[in-house]
Amino acid sequence: MSKKWRLKKPDPERQAFLVKNLHIHPVVAQLLINRNVIDPVEAGIFLAPELNQLLDPFLLKDMDLAVARLKLARERGENVLVYGDYDVDGVTATAVTYRMLRRLGVRARTYIPHRMEEGYGLNADIITLAKAETISLIITVDCGITAFDEAEALGREGIDLIILDHHEPEGGRIPRATAVVDPKRPDCNYQCPQLAGVGLAAKFVQAVTGVFPEEDLDIITLGTVADVVALTGENRIFVRAGLPSLTKTIKPGLRALIDVARLTGKEMTPFSVGFGLGPRLNAAGRMGSANTSLDLLLSDDSGNAMALAQALESLNRERQKLQAEVVDEAMEIIKQDSAYAEETVIVVFKEGWHKGVLGIAASKITDKFGRPSVVISTQEGVGVGSARSVPGFYLNEAFAHCACLLESFGGHQRAAGLKLHQKNIADFRLKVNLFAKDIAATQDLKPVLDIDAELSLSLATMDIVHTVEALAPYGEGNPVPVFATRRLMVKSRPQVMGKDTIKFWVTDGRVSLSVVGFGMGSDCSELRMGHAVDIAYTLGIDDWNKAPQVQLMLKDIRAAK
Repeated sequence: MSKKWRLKKPDPERQAFLVKNLHIHPVVAQLLINRNVIDPVEAGIFLAPELNQLLDPFLLKDMDLAVARLKLARERGENVLVYGDYDVDGVTATAVTYRMLRRLGVRARTYIPHRMEEGYGLNADIITLAKAETISLIITVDCGITAFDEAEALGREGIDLIILDHHEPEGGRIPRATAVVDPKRPDCNYQCPQLAGVGLAAKFVQAVTGVFPEEDLDIITLGTVADVVALTGENRIFVRAGLPSLTKTIKPGLRALIDVARLTGKEMTPFSVGFGLGPRLNAAGRMGSANTSLDLLLSDDSGNAMALAQALESLNRERQKLQAEVVDEAMEIIKQDSAYAEETVIVVFKEGWHKGVLGIAASKITDKFGRPSVVISTQEGVGVGSARSVPGFYLNEAFAHCACLLESFGGHQRAAGLKLHQKNIADFRLKVNLFAKDIAATQDLKPVLDIDAELSLSLATMDIVHTVEALAPYGEGNPVPVFATRRLMVKSRPQVMGKDTIKFWVTDGRVSLSVVGFGMGSDCSELRMGHAVDIAYTLGIDDWNKAPQVQLMLKDIRAAK
């Protein structure tokens, strides 16, 4: 294996300070420090988040203007349109906002653009619909911060616009609208700028009604986890309180979704939400119209909800099939072209790949090779692509360097998209790799494994497993703690089981524990009993047909130094 271990530096002084003030285990104190939670008050909130700790929504710039305009629309009996996005965050944000309007008796409807036909963001064609239905106020959720031309066009038609978005403003500029509520706008100093779109919608509801919408905490949690925002600050409060709400939800749509995902009766976790519920809701937007997902979240009828959930299940299976085909074909293209072995950025394309699965395919390729990847589908001489990256290589900078070859591009450091003419793909592949070569000369782009602390096997007890769980729920910004133990001896013959899973025992001469590595059998093919190894792992519990015991969940292994 080729990961670079990056061990967090212990801070005994701060550890002792947190231990004294919060009466917590030193290991937990160091984990908090690693997550930049060093103030005792902040640490106390992190360990015991409660809804009453949420921030005042009016601390968000323009929130007062947004609330005032909506209340005026309610008083006047105006028609309001909620304009969302086709991913889980956008759909859940649309649902939360619309449900609030419905409770308040506001005359409202929803609109989510079609990914393939309309693309992302506010579309100027919405003016035709707004005029036909005498809509005088549009509220965007999870989009709108770059809709400069569209905002101007709506203004000329006398249609007011409230933007609720959490994305970065383009060059710090904001569109001309009645209100632009975005925690990332330059003149907003909100203490939790990492809100998801659905979290921002929830803050809007809180501001309008005066209370946080606990009745929709299940939907808010679903969108927050699925959007992979940092599970710190208010996001952590939402998810910590919301996972039990999601487990016990009475909403017909969510119950049906949980049922088709085979999660009924199981405790919800960020993992089950992110890999069980999220992909099914996302499938509608990837394969066609996201309205199926929105209708599910808004459904009040169990029979209708189950039909919609089964439709999403079928779409998700179709998405999985197409995704597998794209990944397999891309892998074969990479295998057949020896030049890829020498390139830092993998750029692969083919005619007719489904655009809705390109991002997932890029993630698979980046995970497999530990390198940035760009997966492009071409049609009629035009290529549309999605990209994923690794730490240290910023896609937005790389694409800006290649802008002369691109029709358009956008995104973030680790995930981005682009559009270009097919005739320019070869030149783009060359240019982006020349850029990457310069970056690689100054930075090590080898995959990094961040390790929270070194731990002796004697400390890897059931008590420490339960103690560390105080940091859950885990996710972006608060990863599952990773520990390392050096110079252990492999005590048993490693066994490779189903799905390339390897299992063996290690010992330090006094304590012995079992180790399991999912999908790592081929990586450990040369491991033998008696080998001295260093291992990186997360703490788990093995309770299969026996009393619970600590088990080390392998993240990486190497010969002991």
